[in-house]
Amino acid sequence: MADLYAKALPAYVATGIKFELLNPVLAEFDLEKLGKAINHERDQQFTYLGLQTLYDRYFIHKDGVRFELPQIFFMRVAMGLAIEEKAREDRAIEFYNLLSSFDYMSSTPTLFNAGTLRPQLSSCYLTTVPDDLSGIYHAIHDNAMLSKFAGGLGNDWTPVRALGSYIKGTNGKSQGVVPFLKVVNDTAVAVNQGGKRKGAVCAYLETWHMDIEEFIELRKNTGDDRRRTHDMNTANWIPDLFMKRVFDDGPWTLFSPSEVPDLHDLTGKAFQERYEYYEALTEYPGKIKLFKTIQAKDLWRKMLSMLFETGHPWLTFKDPCNLRSPQQHVGVVHSSNLCTEITLNTNKDEIAVCNLGSINLPNHIVNGKLDTDKLKRTVDVAVRMLDNVIDINYYSVPQAKNSNLRHRPVGLGIMGFQDALYLQHIPYGSDAAVQFADTSMEAVSYYAIQASCDLADERGAYETFQGSLWSKGILPLDSQQILIEQRGEKYIDVDLKETLDWAPVRARVQKGIRNSNIMAIAPTATIANITGVSQSIEPTYQNLYVKSNLSGEFTVINPYLVRDLKARDLWDSVMINDLKYYDGSVQQIERIPQELKELYATAFEVDTKWIVDAASR
Repeated sequence: MADLYAKALPAYVATGIKFELLNPVLAEFDLEKLGKAINHERDQQFTYLGLQTLYDRYFIHKDGVRFELPQIFFMRVAMGLAIEEKAREDRAIEFYNLLSSFDYMSSTPTLFNAGTLRPQLSSCYLTTVPDDLSGIYHAIHDNAMLSKFAGGLGNDWTPVRALGSYIKGTNGKSQGVVPFLKVVNDTAVAVNQGGKRKGAVCAYLETWHMDIEEFIELRKNTGDDRRRTHDMNTANWIPDLFMKRVFDDGPWTLFSPSEVPDLHDLTGKAFQERYEYYEALTEYPGKIKLFKTIQAKDLWRKMLSMLFETGHPWLTFKDPCNLRSPQQHVGVVHSSNLCTEITLNTNKDEIAVCNLGSINLPNHIVNGKLDTDKLKRTVDVAVRMLDNVIDINYYSVPQAKNSNLRHRPVGLGIMGFQDALYLQHIPYGSDAAVQFADTSMEAVSYYAIQASCDLADERGAYETFQGSLWSKGILPLDSQQILIEQRGEKYIDVDLKETLDWAPVRARVQKGIRNSNIMAIAPTATIANITGVSQSIEPTYQNLYVKSNLSGEFTVINPYLVRDLKARDLWDSVMINDLKYYDGSVQQIERIPQELKELYATAFEVDTKWIVDAASR
């Protein structure tokens, strides 16, 4: 098999170039050296679901014929990411070993497109939609072009004037945000990422926007279907002032952004002062023409009711994202992205880009403990791969290229957190799990920041470094203090203890760092399937269930549960039938010991207190 892989690689590259699917530069690599580096035994790591997912959606094909093998697929991605390295064969082998061992996995667009003629390697794009018809349809066009090459989309719609607002050019009244969102929804359905996965977009709207009440109901299954968006995600972008009004049972005033245009770019205390100024203006007839006052608590109840009924809109918070942003000096964060894992500033000239990859955490648990030496090695290589994405990337719109090259954000995350707990026999709902979340993520952050500093020494700091929080020696864990100063200690309850020596890191980042953003915990919905681990930081959905995706339907069972039941001589046909009967839950199966019931509690059985507590670390 080793000889077969070594012979297949040159033939594969030649065929891919012939069909105009691969970058011709791949033929300039030392393919004999790379072929010998392929480890065919790593094919044995795959689950059936993982291999079928690769075959159906990731392997390069022509006329329905796949001509990639699993290890050649990983080598193609590695070569694509090393294409501009000086010692590119050595780097390609280094990248290949990280990917093929499942220690780290690049995001889906990187796996799709690395080494191809149009290497669109980035996962998500964040845009701000302007308040004019031309700008709105340019934004929808940008959505289509970005989705075409497998990009997910996060759109900030707050600047667009509300229903009933005056339009000077036509002397008419605006139809508001909702009709445009219907177009965005249908565009995402039509441009389905080259047929590889569904197009995906999330629309964000600030809570003071006059259209917020209708926006909240976009995903309802009843009502006028012309004012519903069943295929796109929605999210509330909530300022702290709104939550304070909820706590105080106070009023909340809705405005059209055409009359209060500066609220969009204000945060924290500055937002509060200006918002209250506009509220005062409503007392004077004609000063503010379009507004509505409601009880903040009533709007909050509607948000929660819709969230319970439809899963949307999500709750995202404007002020923490901005006050803790290292890039405050260059702009405002107006939204998160499609999956809410990254917060980057956007404006009319810049479409923010998130370049993602995830560490497979259970692969770094050795003898029941986190192997920090291995974790550091993985992080060093992973950050380099992510930084390479920025320069290699194919940008389908110029605003994205402008933003990405100036700020160079990357998002290193993790997956398999639940698996890592299983390997240590730690229940998700426990203090030990919260402590592991704290120490493991602190270690990833510690090594990732240093890896980015190493790259800055080699390649230079990112263009807008001066003036950032990094340049002042303020790290992400330090920026909590900024939030406390603005919000007040009454509203902050987070453990800020450090277990590592951060002093030298604070000193070092002031000299330069390669990337404006370094970490982001992505959902890893598909790459977790490839590696056969739990998604992201989520608890196990069920111990036995049927997973349905574009590759088909697959029966998934928790291998750790099977292992522990076999060790106790409890795994038999009766147990299998019990698991089926109870939909994968072990809580009502009397034969299972209490310790296993605690360890294998599923997502809906773990008290949400523990999930929130772990996430806060």
